[in-house]
Amino acid sequence: MPPRRRPLAVQQAAQQPFLHPSRFLEPFLAYLEAECGLSVNTVMAYRNDLQQFIAWADQQKIPSVVAITLDRLQSFMQHLHDRGLQPSTTARRIVALKMFFRYLVLEEVIAESAMEMLSSPKLWQYLPAVLSPEMVDRLLEEPGWEDPFPLRDRAVLATLYATGCRASEISGLRLQDLQLEQRFCRCLGKGNKERIVSMTPTAVRAISAYLEQERPRMTHNGDQDYLFVTRTGRSLTRINIWHLVKKYAARIGCSSKISPHTLRHSFATHMLAGGAEIRALQEMLGHASIRTTQIYTQVEHSRLKAIHSKCHPRG
Repeated sequence: MPPRRRPLAVQQAAQQPFLHPSRFLEPFLAYLEAECGLSVNTVMAYRNDLQQFIAWADQQKIPSVVAITLDRLQSFMQHLHDRGLQPSTTARRIVALKMFFRYLVLEEVIAESAMEMLSSPKLWQYLPAVLSPEMVDRLLEEPGWEDPFPLRDRAVLATLYATGCRASEISGLRLQDLQLEQRFCRCLGKGNKERIVSMTPTAVRAISAYLEQERPRMTHNGDQDYLFVTRTGRSLTRINIWHLVKKYAARIGCSSKISPHTLRHSFATHMLAGGAEIRALQEMLGHASIRTTQIYTQVEHSRLKAIHSKCHPRG
C-alpha cells in the first residue's frame, strides 16, 4: 500500500513557516456562509472566537497552523480557564476551533486536526427565564402615547410572543411575508431555513394598527419592504429590538436579564402548558434537533412541581 501523500502545506512547512492562522480566516468564514449555510450572526460569532485564538497564538509566537500542536491547544484551553470564562463560552470556542481545523484538513493545509482529541467542558443545563402570562400581558400593554412609536413597539412585542421567533427573525420580516387574514407569516431562521409561524389575534390587531396609523409616516424615504422600521424608515435591527424589550421590561419592574429571547422561552413554555406537542413546538421554534426543544419540558415540569407544592394539602 503506497504511503499517504502528505498535504502540500506540510511538505512546504520548512520552506514556508509563515502559514499564519489569519491567512485562512476569511476563506473559512466564506466557506461557513456559502457551503454550510450558516447565518450572518453565527459567522460573526465564529469570527470573534477565532480572532481571539489568533491573538493568543501571536502572543505565543506561533507562526504557522502546522505548528499548532495538541500541547499548544491545551495551553489555550488553560488560558480560557484562567480568564474565568463560563463553560458555555469555552465550549463555543472549542466548537469554532474544531470547525476551523476540520476546514484546514479539508483544504489539505494540515494532515490531521489535533482539536479532535480535545473534549468540551461538561455544561450544567440552565433552565431559561420565563415570564408568567400576566407579566407578558403587562409587557405587551406597556407602550403608551408618551413613547415615540407605541404602535410599532406593541406590534414588535406582540409578534415576538405570538410566534416565538428570534429577534433576528422579527427584524428580517418583510411585508410580503405577512398573511394577516390567515393569521400567519413566513420567517427565515438559522441556516436560512424558512418556516411558517402562526400569529395570535392580538398580534394581528397590533400589526394592523401599526401598518395603518404609524408605519406610513416612517417610510417616506427608507426601506419600504421591511415590516418593522425605524423613524427614518430603515429596517429595525435585532439590536434595536433588544433595546426595545429591555426598555419596557424595566418599566414593569422585570429583571435586567429579560431580553427578546425571554419572550421566545415564554412562548414555548406557555404552549406546552396549554397542551402543545413537543414535535409541533420544535417545528414552531425552528429547532433542528428535538433535544433543544426538550429543555422546555423541564421548565414546565418545574412550574407544575411548584404548583403541586403550593396547592397540595401536604405539599
